Amino acid sequence: MNASIDEFLAYLSVERGASPHTVSAYRRDLHEYAETLDARGVHAPAGVTREDVTAHIAALRARGLAPRSIERKVAAIKSFHRFCVREGISEEQPTARIPLPKVPERLPDVISIEDAERLLSQPFPEGPVGYRDSTLLELLYGCGLRVSEATGLDVENIDLDGGFVRVFGKGSKERLVPVSGAAESSLREYLTHGRPYLRAKKSSVRQDPSAVFLSQRGQRMSRQAIFMIVRMYGGRAGLDLHPHSLRHSFATHMLEGGADLRSLQEMLGHADISTTQVYTHVDRAHLREEYLSTHPRARIR
Repeated sequence: MNASIDEFLAYLSVERGASPHTVSAYRRDLHEYAETLDARGVHAPAGVTREDVTAHIAALRARGLAPRSIERKVAAIKSFHRFCVREGISEEQPTARIPLPKVPERLPDVISIEDAERLLSQPFPEGPVGYRDSTLLELLYGCGLRVSEATGLDVENIDLDGGFVRVFGKGSKERLVPVSGAAESSLREYLTHGRPYLRAKKSSVRQDPSAVFLSQRGQRMSRQAIFMIVRMYGGRAGLDLHPHSLRHSFATHMLEGGADLRSLQEMLGHADISTTQVYTHVDRAHLREEYLSTHPRARIR
């Protein structure tokens, strides 16, 4: 079983271009699945039955896992067995008629426009680190970047005269994201007054000459470092904030401002517009609040 899992993970990485983070998540989920199968006396994909799969799902539920976590794990198992059939490792697809667990719709966490203004207008430290941190927050909110896209951003992919940054999203898919206004201004200042001084610092570790966002040692910033920066400045502004909240807020505020859903899909890098459509629910909530607060007869019973 483990050999087949390794083949599948290699396929995800090499042929599908999945990120190391995605491959690592699939590895954990499938090795956990393999342990369940091993306990049931099943040691190869060809021997797996529908009952084996449903027993594993039942075990996940018994552990009290959230529906979204179970959905992710079942999706990984389904992908693995599809791969096994396609590669001739097994003949049957035991997950073919097993639906993904239903996940209650959860609206994304967003902050208000006023909260965003408070976050981004707060005092930042003087010097290179302050320029870096303010620019990072401006891009996460002003361009809707994922954390992985911010960490992977290279200087050569910035075209401030053209008003775009080139980012590489999930599956290394490339897209151009508009950058303007406060985000553009902040990025110009950081590239002139911040980044060169972070690179110039002496360090015993190898520096990254291409990365936009650098640590104080001149290395490409990690996802964890960006998470901590967002949490820190969010806390100073009185917000319980994580990086993806800024991406969600970017999308929500764009829709509230009248952005077209297809354009937003392109800016966010969503492969399927159904992923983008979750923000229309937030937008409708906003419209309802506007109606209730402004129409003279909206609250009359």
